[in-house]
Amino acid sequence: MLVIGLTGGIACGKSTVSEMFLNCDRKVIDSDKISKSILDIDSSGYQEVIEAFGKEIVLPSGHINRKRLGEIIFNDDEKRQILNSIVHPKVVDAIKRRIQLYDLEGEDYVVVDIPLLFEAKLEYLVDFVVCVKVENEIQIERLMTRDGITKELALKKISSQMPLEEKCACADEVIDNSNSILDTKKQLVEILKKRDIVL
Repeated sequence: MLVIGLTGGIACGKSTVSEMFLNCDRKVIDSDKISKSILDIDSSGYQEVIEAFGKEIVLPSGHINRKRLGEIIFNDDEKRQILNSIVHPKVVDAIKRRIQLYDLEGEDYVVVDIPLLFEAKLEYLVDFVVCVKVENEIQIERLMTRDGITKELALKKISSQMPLEEKCACADEVIDNSNSILDTKKQLVEILKKRDIVL
C-alpha cells in the first residue's frame, strides 16, 4: 500500500485537498484530529499535560482549555517543546497503527495529513509528499479571515512555521491552491496520474 504525505503552509488549503480524497472515499489520516483527541479527558495524554502545565489550563468542566494552552505555547518555545514531547510520540503511534489497519484492509493507498510533516521530521512515514501552497498575500488574507485576526498576528503565525518555499523544496510534488478549486483538483489528478494512482 502506498502512503501519501499531505502537508502545506497554514491557511493554504491543505484541508481542501484532503476533502478531495475523502469525497472519493479514500482513507485520510488526519494528524490534527489525532493530536486534539490526545488532550481529551479519557485519553492517554490528558493527565501528563495537566501535570506539565498545571491546573490553570483546566476548565471547570474538567476539559483542557485548548485556547489557554495554545496561548502558553505560542509565546514560549520551551513550553511548546514540552507539549510536543508528550503529544508527538502518541500521534506518531496512532498514525502508524492506522496505516497498518488500512494496509490490512487492502487499501491501494492512504493519505496522511500532517501540517508539520517536515518540522517533525516524519517523512519516513510516507512514500512521497504533496505540499499545498498559495501566494503569500492570499495566505495572509485567508488566515486573517479564517481566524478573525489582525495582519500582524497572521504574519506572526506564518513566521512561526517553516517557510513555505522550504516546504515546497522538500516536497516531491507541489499544488498551487491560489486559484479555483477546479484548478487545484486538476493539479492533484495530474500528480496522482504520474504515479498510476486514481483519485
